[in-house]
Amino acid sequence: MGDFSAEWLALREPADRSARSSTLVRVVAGALERVSVPQILDLAAGTGSNYRYLAPWFPESRWLLADHDATLLAKAPKTPSIETRVVDLAALEDRSLFAGRALVTASALLDLVSEQWVNDVTDRCALGGAAVLFALSYDGRIECSPPDGDDAEIVALVNEHQRTDKGFGPALGPAAVDCAERSFRSRGYRTQRASSDWILTPASQALQRALIDGWAQAAAEVQPSRARLIEAWRLRRHAHVDGNRSSIDVGHEDLAGIPM
Repeated sequence: MGDFSAEWLALREPADRSARSSTLVRVVAGALERVSVPQILDLAAGTGSNYRYLAPWFPESRWLLADHDATLLAKAPKTPSIETRVVDLAALEDRSLFAGRALVTASALLDLVSEQWVNDVTDRCALGGAAVLFALSYDGRIECSPPDGDDAEIVALVNEHQRTDKGFGPALGPAAVDCAERSFRSRGYRTQRASSDWILTPASQALQRALIDGWAQAAAEVQPSRARLIEAWRLRRHAHVDGNRSSIDVGHEDLAGIPM
């Protein structure tokens, strides 16, 4: 299973918050407005960034934040309305996770999981009639400015790496939202999707550097024979960041589903 540090999650949280679709949140909140105390399950909750974004939309709700990493969950908000639980998210053997949930949500998760995992979660959500909201699924698009002649090759290698096993079986990578939408529609859900792209300006230097380094590492893992080219690309992109002339757009999508 992919491991994410608290530092990385904190670094990306402002970009996540700016990118997310408030329209889809409003759709889901409207579907739950007659539920007096919505029970919400947040999968792969980490330090609670998804909760921090969504909590104002569901002020009377009770939350279960589930993650495989106890260290991250220890940094999540502590309120009477929040329960945290360490869970093997790949296996999802704890059936009580989904019981009675009005909403099942996750952020930056779907592109890491397999089609079978998505279908299993869809079945459990449909069984209980839960609405769903999956935010910030990577869709395969990366655009860097100024452009570099090796950008396309690096992006292709990154997307190939995105489809490797992240602990949930063969990852869906850029196909995640298409797969999840089909799965929920097949079980009678009405779905809606919206772009939630990161638009990173030269002011986002730390996040840009972290992304460039992560992409270079992923590309080299897929194609070690191209390591010298990849490292040269990494250094050129860092130079653009250091010169305050780098902008990076990263494609994401949000998906909402309402049971009919």
